[in-house]
Amino acid sequence: NLLYFLEKNSLVLEPWQREIIRIVRVVAQYFYPQRQTQVMNEGCATFVHYTLMNMLFDRGLISEGAMLEILRNHSNVIFQPGFDDPRFSGINPYALGLDMMQDIQRISTEPTAEDRDWFPDIAGNGNWRETLLDAWANHRDESFIRQYLSPALMRKWRFFILADAASEPHYEVASIHNERGYEKIRAGLAQSYDIGASRPDIQVVDVDLLGDRQLRLEHKVKDG
Repeated sequence: NLLYFLEKNSLVLEPWQREIIRIVRVVAQYFYPQRQTQVMNEGCATFVHYTLMNMLFDRGLISEGAMLEILRNHSNVIFQPGFDDPRFSGINPYALGLDMMQDIQRISTEPTAEDRDWFPDIAGNGNWRETLLDAWANHRDESFIRQYLSPALMRKWRFFILADAASEPHYEVASIHNERGYEKIRAGLAQSYDIGASRPDIQVVDVDLLGDRQLRLEHKVKDG
């Protein structure tokens, strides 16, 4: 935490300057975990909203007109352009999160033979609420995808891995949504949500506070 180091060790900062650094540091620390749970946060909100609205409609507590408006807004929120669509800007966390949570609900209540092979602990347990509560409480995006992304959902989304090595003149489709590609796709997608693997690891390795006040930083490269 570079800001924390400067806040605690600088000999030249005025109290008000130190306080500003502290405020920026605390705010950044607050948002750091949230950046690791975007798919889960947005997916949970969308799943709960969609489920509750449908329950209310089924009980006659919401009119057809209101439900149509709800579904229109819901469809806009979860819209996911294809990879070759000019509007594509990445995976919509609302759409992926919702689909994964609905898939967990399906696996818990109406599993296929494939689901039982991939998810023996939750397939057919009949308690999708407890299964989802456990997932929400114990996972971030990276581990949630690594644990719960199913082959059925990979096929629905038509996921594939595109290799784009700088040393190669062409792109290569390295894995597709089939028996040989499921594990690689799930691991690759999970890795893309691992902040620790994508953000630079910069550490303070030396400082001369009483001399030239030089601060030496080292960028540690993961798997490099």
